[in-house]
Amino acid sequence: MKLAEQVTFGGSGLNRAGHVRLDDAQRAAALAHPDSSAVVLWRGKPLIGPQDRLELVSLSHPVLQAGLAAAIESPVFLGVDQGEKPVFACDISGWEPEHLDSAALGLFLDPSEQAHPDLPGGTVFAELRRIMTRLTPRDAELAATAKAIVGWHETHRFCARCGQRSDVAQSGWQRICPACRAHHFPRTDPVVIMLITHGNSVLMGRSPGWPEGMFSLLAGFVEPGETLEAAVRREVLEEAGITVGQVSYLASQPWPFPASLMFGCAGVALTRDITIDPTEIEDAMWVSRDDMMTAFAGDHPVLKPARKGAIAHFLLRNWLADTLD
Repeated sequence: MKLAEQVTFGGSGLNRAGHVRLDDAQRAAALAHPDSSAVVLWRGKPLIGPQDRLELVSLSHPVLQAGLAAAIESPVFLGVDQGEKPVFACDISGWEPEHLDSAALGLFLDPSEQAHPDLPGGTVFAELRRIMTRLTPRDAELAATAKAIVGWHETHRFCARCGQRSDVAQSGWQRICPACRAHHFPRTDPVVIMLITHGNSVLMGRSPGWPEGMFSLLAGFVEPGETLEAAVRREVLEEAGITVGQVSYLASQPWPFPASLMFGCAGVALTRDITIDPTEIEDAMWVSRDDMMTAFAGDHPVLKPARKGAIAHFLLRNWLADTLD
């Protein structure tokens, strides 16, 4: 797919400078660099400045020196940005804002914003899903990478082999168990998301708890020992009772909610009768091209398409425009 990397989080060519992770002297020099900066996260929300720009904060800023780290004990090296300036990720989830609306943090799209009194004026911590389409490609890549790697540290502090607390290594890209010496690396879960068509219609489904009227493409995790093509056919058959024939790859998208890599695939349905598995999805239906165009225009009386920024929206938009190839 020629437009594949135009998907949100599709990559901006960030130089991740992997050699720095392996060299203690280079990592120390990056940390001490006068222009080093950090993507700052609070409970998974990146710090956003005016004009919807990712706000990078100097590593020497007092807030980052205050010992507020929660998910990761030290800054994670993300790479070098413009002018070879080192960029890190830091987590300050230990900070407790005043008048915090805890209920909002668990919403599908968290509308709340938190302003730290000691960080630059006009900056707030905002839910990445809510603002992702307004970020530049570079800001989106940095924010997604920081969120995913910090989230991994938050859930993998202890060795999966022996249970001992592990130590951070390779500038945050590895954890090593001091007891059994097991090495642990950041986890990314492969997920297939399927543009299944039958004639001039596309298969759409919805999960429980989604906003009213919202439908998206079917998706599911790839199982061990399974190809992408097999996963597409299995998931569609399990969730909607539809048999799929030819399958082809279209595009991928890092999805740091919390740590997935979405593989967008196209599939041709061999059957049309839908039988949903209510334990997997709440509903499924075939949507004609005309109805999907009406939904994208915001004029459909019932159907709301997948949210902008998600690979499902990207694939559907290109399907409507006949630009999948």
